[in-house]
Amino acid sequence: MKKKLTFKSVKTFVIDYAIILAGCFIYAVSMALFSSPNDIAPGGVVGISILINHVMPMLPIGIVSLVLNIPLFIWGGLEIGWRYLSRSLSATVISSVMIDAFELPAVASFIKPYTGNPLLVCIFGGILCGAGMSLIFNRGGSTGGTDIVSRIMHKKKPHVSLGKFMLICDAVVVVAAAVVYGNIENALYAIVFIFVSSKIIDVIVYGFARNNGKLLFIVTSHYDEVTELILRDVDRGVTLLNAQGGYNKDDKKVILCAVRPNQVHQTTVLVHSVDPNAFVIVTTAGTISGEGFESDGLS
Repeated sequence: MKKKLTFKSVKTFVIDYAIILAGCFIYAVSMALFSSPNDIAPGGVVGISILINHVMPMLPIGIVSLVLNIPLFIWGGLEIGWRYLSRSLSATVISSVMIDAFELPAVASFIKPYTGNPLLVCIFGGILCGAGMSLIFNRGGSTGGTDIVSRIMHKKKPHVSLGKFMLICDAVVVVAAAVVYGNIENALYAIVFIFVSSKIIDVIVYGFARNNGKLLFIVTSHYDEVTELILRDVDRGVTLLNAQGGYNKDDKKVILCAVRPNQVHQTTVLVHSVDPNAFVIVTTAGTISGEGFESDGLS
């Protein structure tokens, strides 16, 4: 079904990418001004890129990260679909360019990296990293790398949480950092950096409650298509409720779906891409327990 271009859809698109752009900038500041100058590789593809840059300084971090992400995006597109990866690809390209932009002489001359207390680097660098990634996550994107690999592996082995796959990937990079930098201290600081950024993501994206969530009640005549999209792209279950219109007394279906707070925007956009006239009610669920919420590794 071809999506009708409206002022609302254009406005949503502009706002989404403005927020992703802001998130990429904050994330780039964290990597270029805190993490890399202090030899801290905070996991993921960007962590590998920092290690490669340390060994071969002529290779910029952003470019290396982008090159390493290319096969991952191709793999992800084939395994989990290109629709999910479109915004992640944009965020990865933008953040990679921004990271390298801080190395340009014109920029480096008046924006200096912080190379003081390593603990302060981990705290404030981790806060910026988590805040930047949260903005990107909340608008349906990611910085690629570990996120893509984790989602692919989770699809193949759904009994293992996303968080555990991400932890394994980050652990490999942290161990590699100890080898490349020749000491355990840098690896330990990387663990602190990762811990701080993950906690910031938890607070911004999910709130303070571990198992909080949002309930969506979706009224649409295209419930089959909407259900398929939610199951495939959001990876959340749905329940179809029998209902009757109060005015016309016609029978209809209402889609009930429990999602994480950061998935509300993505789900709403998907619903309106199928049915621009769909009626979506979003309410807060103080506690949600069960499969997909306590064990998804993202809370």
